[in-house]
Amino acid sequence: MTRKPKVAVITLNWNGERWLGDCLSSVLAMDYPNFEVVVVDNGSTDRSVELIRDKFPHVHLVEMSSNLGYARGFNAGLEYAAAHGAEYFLIMNNDTVIDKAALSALVAIAQSQPKAGFVTGKIYYFDHPDILQTVGKKEDHVRWNGDHIGLGEKDIGQYETVEERIFLDDVMTLVSRKMYDILGSYNPQFFLQCEEFDWQARAKKKGWRFYYTPKAKLWHRVSMSMGGEGNPIGRYFDIRSHMVAMAQNAGIRRFLRYYFWTGFKVTGSFFKGLLQFNPAKIKPRLARWLGFVGGTFWLIHRRPATGVPCIIRWII
Repeated sequence: MTRKPKVAVITLNWNGERWLGDCLSSVLAMDYPNFEVVVVDNGSTDRSVELIRDKFPHVHLVEMSSNLGYARGFNAGLEYAAAHGAEYFLIMNNDTVIDKAALSALVAIAQSQPKAGFVTGKIYYFDHPDILQTVGKKEDHVRWNGDHIGLGEKDIGQYETVEERIFLDDVMTLVSRKMYDILGSYNPQFFLQCEEFDWQARAKKKGWRFYYTPKAKLWHRVSMSMGGEGNPIGRYFDIRSHMVAMAQNAGIRRFLRYYFWTGFKVTGSFFKGLLQFNPAKIKPRLARWLGFVGGTFWLIHRRPATGVPCIIRWII
């Protein structure tokens, strides 16, 4: 009989009371026999903590006094799990529902591939349960971390093969403890977005590999903690964080190609939105342009982001 290594299922929560119950109920229903559930609460002001204590007493709660962002928050959970003997970590968003067989499928692939650093599966849209959000990511000749594979496609069995991937989204990803011990965890330079890109780029340099299995499934409500898809907070950090990750991992030639291409694209898009005078387009495009400006300033001062800038909060 194949040994079942201990897995820590870790999710990060910030004011996610509305969907956290569905997420934890699905996690606790998984058929894998050896896992612990860890929720890191990033200073929530709703009743998330009370919900966990009242309805999910077996879930381990790590409480942070304030919102430390994605990287620092998840790192607190990873540190706890590593100290308590986890051999793998399942990182997943709190605005999700996971299939009962997902963890068993992810662990099976990880155990079959000695250099598997990250393993993911099929991620669907929650509101359209047969429409894929991602089954991994492509390589892009400019951005390096490219578009989602399968984005917006109806699942008709076109991704039924276990395959290696260039990059993965960490909406759901199984992480190797052996890799963690060598590389460390998320880079605290990041507050939101591209944390997994940076981590995976570092892993790639050390020879770790990334896999996709069709047998692990999860349904995602999509960036609910940032106000949903297209919210200026997400768009700002999409650009700023990507620039930081590229500067730290991509090499000078690739980074410069990315930098000038991005600057041209986001500036042109913003001014086009102004000319069209469409408020629905101006806000996210302005946020992306400000993300480019913020990333440019990071190249000078190299200080981590510690929160959402006031100007981004103002334009929401």
